[in-house]
Amino acid sequence: MTEIDKALAAYIADENAQSEFYDLILNGNFYIPTHDEEAKKGAKAIEEDDCITPVILEADEKSYMMLFESEERLSAWAKEPVPFVVLPGHVIVEMSTPNLHWALNVGTDHQKEFLTDEIEWLKGIVAKCQEGAAT
Repeated sequence: MTEIDKALAAYIADENAQSEFYDLILNGNFYIPTHDEEAKKGAKAIEEDDCITPVILEADEKSYMMLFESEERLSAWAKEPVPFVVLPGHVIVEMSTPNLHWALNVGTDHQKEFLTDEIEWLKGIVAKCQEGAAT
């Protein structure tokens, strides 16, 4: 069980335990499968101003970006090597578009769907942190 798994379980058991979970999400690194044809199967180094095309899956009339907290979890879900990028959670928040949901650690006992309102709330937190850092 990872730290995020433990924090998610605590949050599910007690809504007041959400801060540790979201702190781990914003400050952790996540593996995102991509459609990047130029990347070999595996990690792609991200340069500033790079454009990535994450795998977006459709289910129940919703669009999901897949996030995994380890390469092992990504590989178990994909069942074959796939290109991916590794990004910090706060960067993923900033790059997320409206109407995009996240699916975290799909295929594990500790998967979570992030709804669009939840992601927008996280965007607000990141913006406040950036404002505080700028002053």
